Amino acid sequence: MTPYLRSGLPKPVPDSDGLDAPFWEGLRSERLLLQRCNGCNGWQWGAEFVCHRCHSFDLRYEETKPDGIIYSHQRVWHPVHPALAEQGPYIIVLVELPHADNVRVVGNLIGDPMQSLVIGARLHGVFEHHPEDDPAHTLLQWAVTD
Repeated sequence: MTPYLRSGLPKPVPDSDGLDAPFWEGLRSERLLLQRCNGCNGWQWGAEFVCHRCHSFDLRYEETKPDGIIYSHQRVWHPVHPALAEQGPYIIVLVELPHADNVRVVGNLIGDPMQSLVIGARLHGVFEHHPEDDPAHTLLQWAVTD
């Protein structure tokens, strides 16, 4: 697969506290791992030390399907980084995961950057591997489900 984004962007790495490392490790093996509370069983993302619902510190990472719906989107025309100078337009989506307590994650929508978008449209995750980068990493991109 041809990478959606051009090279030159900062490489994604786990936070210095390592809290989100399981998320990035999961992407490398084409698995979407998000936090889930052992106390109330609720899902959450971004990575936190405490559950947003019941305030338990007993959290785990659990796999969920990389399928969701468009909650919101933005078609970007102006580059936010010099490496994106020739990239625009591109589409950023806020993806809601109905099977994981409607947790929302942000990503790029692959495909025609001028495609029509509908709030609520179904999406599926596409794992974009970058083994040649240092450090090697995988991005979770999104595509409209046919």
